[in-house]
Amino acid sequence: MTLIDTHTHLDFPDFDADRDTLLANCRALGVERVVVLGVYQRNWQRVWDLVQSDAGLFAALGLHPLYIDEHLPQHLRELADWLTRLNGHPQLCAVGEIGLDYFVEGLDHERQQQVFEAQLQLAADFKLPALLHVRRSHAATIATLKRFKLERGGIIHAFAGSREEAREYIKLGFKLGLGGAATWPQALRMHRVIAELPLDSVVLETDSPDMAPAMYPNQRNSPEHLPDIAMALAQLMGIPAQALADASTRNAYELFNWRNAPVTPETR
Repeated sequence: MTLIDTHTHLDFPDFDADRDTLLANCRALGVERVVVLGVYQRNWQRVWDLVQSDAGLFAALGLHPLYIDEHLPQHLRELADWLTRLNGHPQLCAVGEIGLDYFVEGLDHERQQQVFEAQLQLAADFKLPALLHVRRSHAATIATLKRFKLERGGIIHAFAGSREEAREYIKLGFKLGLGGAATWPQALRMHRVIAELPLDSVVLETDSPDMAPAMYPNQRNSPEHLPDIAMALAQLMGIPAQALADASTRNAYELFNWRNAPVTPETR
């Protein structure tokens, strides 16, 4: 199987001890490309330095709603500067991780909305996909996306919404990110929704180092787990794992506008 991990935080210190070995293992397992997302201004340079060290890594830069209290107005200006400087670079693939989080208490909803909208505007201005964090905020997110109508769409990370919400996101041009959370046996509602998703609407992800799948409980999550996640999700969807791998990889290539040949150890 050839797989794309569309959502990781490989720049986090969790991976400092074995990052190179992990990436080598990923390629041996068929995980050929990995997206690394920025979450606040102070890790954009670390993310960019990391992806520049490996042709199979791709960067998304953004301001995550969980860190809303540390995002300053000048960080939005700095994000615009970063996107301007990197405009057209093949390893810049999206604006993200951005969005709305109504699950964690104490995060100012109004401030989240302002920062979210400013970053959606940047995605529109630079014609980039948006990689979205959405927790307990589907209605507000969908309403906002209907106003912005992003040309390149994006991904709803760790999608755990309803059938109706899935349809709304798909109509808006977004893919649904599926990962470890849906592999747990207690995620029964999610299992029913996943079984009905059209294959052209899904991409695969791990959210490494978080959201470990059921087969790796209480462990650091890793892109190395993506083949097992794909097999578990394919079983829930009632299709061969190869079919899910092929569709999700094709969807990622189309979303990120990757037209060059897949990266392999021989072509790096």
